[in-house]
Amino acid sequence: MAAMTRLSGKSKASAETMQDIARRHLVQPWPVAGSIGDESRGVIGAADGIYVTDGEGRQLIDGPAGMWCTNLGHRRRELAQAMYEQAMELSYNTPWYTMNEPSAVLAQRLATHAPGDLDHVFFTTGGSSAVETALRFMQFYNNVRGRPEKKMILSRGGAYHGSSYLSASLNGRPRDRDWMDGADDLVVKLTCPDPFRRPAGTSVEAFRDSLVEEFRQAVERIGADRIGAFVGEPVMASGGVIVPPDGYLSAIREICRDNDILFIADEVVTGFGRLGHVFASKEVFGIEPDIIIFAKGVTSGYFPLGGAIISARLMEDLRKSNHGEAMFAHGLTYSSHPVGCAVALKNLDLLEAGVLDHARAVAPYFQRQLKTLEDLALVGEVRGLGLMACVECVADKQSGNPLALDTEVGQRIDAHCHELGLLVRPLIHMCVMSPPLIITSEQIDTMVSILREGISRTMDDLRSEGLWDA
Repeated sequence: MAAMTRLSGKSKASAETMQDIARRHLVQPWPVAGSIGDESRGVIGAADGIYVTDGEGRQLIDGPAGMWCTNLGHRRRELAQAMYEQAMELSYNTPWYTMNEPSAVLAQRLATHAPGDLDHVFFTTGGSSAVETALRFMQFYNNVRGRPEKKMILSRGGAYHGSSYLSASLNGRPRDRDWMDGADDLVVKLTCPDPFRRPAGTSVEAFRDSLVEEFRQAVERIGADRIGAFVGEPVMASGGVIVPPDGYLSAIREICRDNDILFIADEVVTGFGRLGHVFASKEVFGIEPDIIIFAKGVTSGYFPLGGAIISARLMEDLRKSNHGEAMFAHGLTYSSHPVGCAVALKNLDLLEAGVLDHARAVAPYFQRQLKTLEDLALVGEVRGLGLMACVECVADKQSGNPLALDTEVGQRIDAHCHELGLLVRPLIHMCVMSPPLIITSEQIDTMVSILREGISRTMDDLRSEGLWDA
């Protein structure tokens, strides 16, 4: 796709005006107390393909694809047209006692892509509400089956599952929960399956076996009769693109099946082409979950939509119970939104028509080119799968320790890359890259070249300031 031209009618002055308005009126996501309600962030004025334009007219490669979501790229006319046409046909209907055609058709099509007997879809407004839906369904399921004590949830360190109360309770990333409350009495956190951070002298296979044994012991200690679900991302995205050891997920799936624990796969990031398939659970990892969570790429970020795909077996269990009157009292005003579902249908058309094939073809090159950054002294590991990757910076390669000023390193790299033409998502001392699936090999070369220069400039800064001597 051709490079985007600078925005007409937009100026640095208008961007500064927007920033001033934001400081006075807009509360940003994830603020700190010292600046909450009194901060602004960089303005993005327009976008096209894999590029965005900032408030000063600079064209940047959208390295994180928004937030893992702009899978088909920006300014995709087919998606915009689908929104318009559906809004002119039917802009909204209440899901409480009516339904619309796009939601039914989309549910059917998603069921054809989902593994096993995952045939039933509950639509939400995004990933957090989808996780919340799956967990509330688990609670309802066990209540109806006469097992009200079977409600504990197993999650992992490094996990990220959302910002609503119950979904956020599962989060295990550093600093996410330092000042926030959660349903801690319902959640047990297990070890992050990060091979890079495995104990010294331990093989990846031994590390995997220890994780599986930890899971098994947790089930024995807590009691299978008290554990309702395990929730896990096939690849832990916001935790630093953690790809678990081979065989880990299938072993956990088997333990869950043996102990009647629902295996809930959070595919909010890994779904809709990020790993080359509509869903990655079966195609990439060989597992068939009880529930799959999705959002983000389902509409390529053009409309807020998410959902949970639920096993037909679970539905049949409920229908056969002795409590036919029990109500799953859960729903959202915008469940099964007709505009969102129409956009998702067109998004799925485009994915199936060639984008998935392209993503699978270009992903190995993406991973190889990013891996070349490991020759930089600041880079401890580059890891990833499909079109998602993480560049983790460390104080020294031998110990693998992050820098003492780790909160600044990612931001410093991002600032340099911004000047050079690349938008990076900095996560403490890590840089996450998950570009639109339509990215070309040539654009990957440009992206990696800019990232290399941004890291090199950051190393020079740290040395000149006496903060790092490697």
